Amino acid sequence: MFKKTDKPYIIAGPCSVESEQQIDYIATALAKDGNTNLLRGGIWKPRTRPNTFEGVGSVGLAWLVAAGKKAKLPTATEVANAKHVEEALKAGIDVLWIGARTTVNPFSVQEIADAIQGTNIPIMIKNPITPDLDLWVGAIERIQGAGVTDIAAIHRGFSSYEKTKYRNVPNWGIPVGLMQAFPGLPIICDPSHIGGTRELILPISQKAMDMNMTGLMVEVHHEPNKALSDAQQQVTPANFKNILEKIIIRELTPNTGENSILENLRGKIDEIDADLLKNLIKRFEVIDAIGQFKKDNNMTILQVDRWSEILRTRTKFGLNNGLSEKFVEGILKSIHKESVARQTKILNKTKEIE
Repeated sequence: MFKKTDKPYIIAGPCSVESEQQIDYIATALAKDGNTNLLRGGIWKPRTRPNTFEGVGSVGLAWLVAAGKKAKLPTATEVANAKHVEEALKAGIDVLWIGARTTVNPFSVQEIADAIQGTNIPIMIKNPITPDLDLWVGAIERIQGAGVTDIAAIHRGFSSYEKTKYRNVPNWGIPVGLMQAFPGLPIICDPSHIGGTRELILPISQKAMDMNMTGLMVEVHHEPNKALSDAQQQVTPANFKNILEKIIIRELTPNTGENSILENLRGKIDEIDADLLKNLIKRFEVIDAIGQFKKDNNMTILQVDRWSEILRTRTKFGLNNGLSEKFVEGILKSIHKESVARQTKILNKTKEIE
């Protein structure tokens, strides 16, 4: 179902179905533009804290289905337990998705898997709120175990204590890891939840397309500022159309005549990577020698002044040669972590009893 052709697969609709008139208006507007493949709408909206709008509940299922039929669009909603699955299927919802708060809990995912056993309804699975690839993989495997073959993943970002411009940091490496774990699995980006503001939807969407993701899931509301949930990250149908028109869709492979150029450049990368690894091996050989020296002279592993000097001088060198401070620090800290582990092993190695 979730196929990317010459255009991205588009899922759009309000964060929450608020009324029969609201979802009908939005669905009609989206259908008119002709960009949307699937109409989304939240029915049950578990919020972080109680006494806030938590969705209209089951009554909204009929509104969503009716709006979808009128607009000739299939419909999707989020389910968090077996009761949600039962009611959504009974109402005629076409696609179900599992939210980030549910994906993080294997018990809940298994409950949903048991509830959809034998239905083969298309399922979308959002990443867990924590940056844990194994939880995401496990959720997909549980749904596969229920016999469902039409599955897509949704990248909606990850919670973080760090203050960033994102509501949920994208951690692009995690969906890349999912692509490697499940080759060919459709992965749809949710820029609304990653960004948390409508201004970030376009740049995040472009990044997702540049990462060769299958499509986008965007929250669209006819009056975003009056939305009962997630008002800051929703856009009007007109603004959504404008965003899609600005996105550049790039090719996976170059023109046939230019492929040799790319292969030549990749060959150079392969050679450089080999040299990098050889130099790392040499570096760790020296690290091991230093570890043995520290053991022989009863020295501590961590030398803070030396480590601070390495960070300062190498980062400065990287900055002067076009590398970002964050990138250089990341490499150095990874090397330092491995160095400490190797020296720890050397210092604590005891002679075998003869």
